[in-house]
Amino acid sequence: MNFTPIAKPVFKHRVKQISKYATDTERIQRDVLKRLVNAASATEWGIKHSYSTMSGYEQFAKTVAVQDYESLKGYIDRMRHGEKNVLWKGRCRWYAKSSGTTNDKSKFIPVTPQGLQNAHYKGGFDVVAQYVANNPSSRIFSGKGLILGGSHASNYNFKDSLVGDLSAILIENCTPFVNMFRVPGKDIALLGDFEEKMERIARTTSTMNVTNLSGVPSWMMAVLKHMLDITGKDSVEQLWPNLEVFFHGGVAFTPYREQYHQIIKNPDMKYMETYNASEGFFGIQDDPSDPAMLLMIDYDIFYEFIPFEDLELPNPRVLPLWEVEVGKNYAMLISTSCGLWRYMIGDTVRFTSKDPYKIVISGRTKHFINAFGEELIVDNAEKGLMKACAETGAQVLDYTAAPVFMDTDAHCCHQWLIEFAKKPESIEQFAEILDKELQRINSDYEAKRYKNKTMQQLEIVVARENVFNDWLKSKGKLGGQHKVPRLSNNRMHIDELLSMNSVE
Repeated sequence: MNFTPIAKPVFKHRVKQISKYATDTERIQRDVLKRLVNAASATEWGIKHSYSTMSGYEQFAKTVAVQDYESLKGYIDRMRHGEKNVLWKGRCRWYAKSSGTTNDKSKFIPVTPQGLQNAHYKGGFDVVAQYVANNPSSRIFSGKGLILGGSHASNYNFKDSLVGDLSAILIENCTPFVNMFRVPGKDIALLGDFEEKMERIARTTSTMNVTNLSGVPSWMMAVLKHMLDITGKDSVEQLWPNLEVFFHGGVAFTPYREQYHQIIKNPDMKYMETYNASEGFFGIQDDPSDPAMLLMIDYDIFYEFIPFEDLELPNPRVLPLWEVEVGKNYAMLISTSCGLWRYMIGDTVRFTSKDPYKIVISGRTKHFINAFGEELIVDNAEKGLMKACAETGAQVLDYTAAPVFMDTDAHCCHQWLIEFAKKPESIEQFAEILDKELQRINSDYEAKRYKNKTMQQLEIVVARENVFNDWLKSKGKLGGQHKVPRLSNNRMHIDELLSMNSVE
């Protein structure tokens, strides 16, 4: 049975609400902040910052300092030990485990019931609502959705309190209605061993009627290729003829696009990007012809932004959403019903529109290379690789890059470790195209490359097959939402990978 027509009226109403984003941004966001502050007024944090008498955004910005994980870690650890009413009202039982900081292997992000419902699940609903609005003939609810998730474990051995990948938290808590349309079952979806999970997903879902996919592109690709291997099929639509859309997020889709076209050959297959992180659900690609994502402004998330060039300043400018400019890179701050207050999530975004507010993820506040004043960000890297792949026919599976610091001859450059799904005929030509494109789109990089004086042309090392997966596995991060750091200002990651690159 196809349930899609039954859901359409509800979706249509929600899409109409979203359409007001373009004309009512400031009021919507001020209302969100007021709601959050009022709800947290009796918490330890709220009392400390006088939330009960808070008059509006301007006072909020003066009273509450910008936070990062280190500044909130003590509060969060107390919450993990069972304390109530610390950063948010009540007791928080769930914590999303994400990549760590300089001082810690992992971060533990609170996921409260309010945050789960009013950000994460609301975002999931809106993704489908927007997709159905853009595709009136969709039959998405005539079959199942294959959703890849991570795993979870006990939190300090407290009863009913768990830590794990956000995706595992979402699967563990989703409603019976959602479970009707989701595969695999929880017994498989929440397995900790990704290789066993991949095998069991392939065995159990290959004969089902799957209409949609959700997950991180790299891990979904691994599952789909394994499924084709064990079934002997040439393309995914031979397994699932009614497959119509892949909802993806977590990493940039550009390096994987051509590989998906090779295993999903249906020209009508849809791809829709989402911006869902451990800290909240932020954006949806609402227009299939536009890679930018609509910033979701009526969830339990209040947004602020620090101009990228101010990040290293002791007192950077902080702007509310209604004061940002198109075309500029910003570090994003959020205040949420999960108890994160003016929290820097580590992502940088660039606005492509203010009518409504639309963004692209341009990088990470710590994932960039600025060893020689070149200010290379992930957005530059993705565009450069796209150009090099287009001109050489190559396909990139995974990559990371870091500086090679000056030798005794004052030579320095960027070193890229790239695992190719399809190698270019000439690595030298690929490197030259990539280098020239980076110069074209980044004036700082171009200035440092001028006549090879400050920096020499980038170097590419071809990675052996699966070296990135082997590295993630060695860190206990294979599968789930874990991903390879793309750019780094130091050589820690790339040197570890290079040491594994010759090991078969």
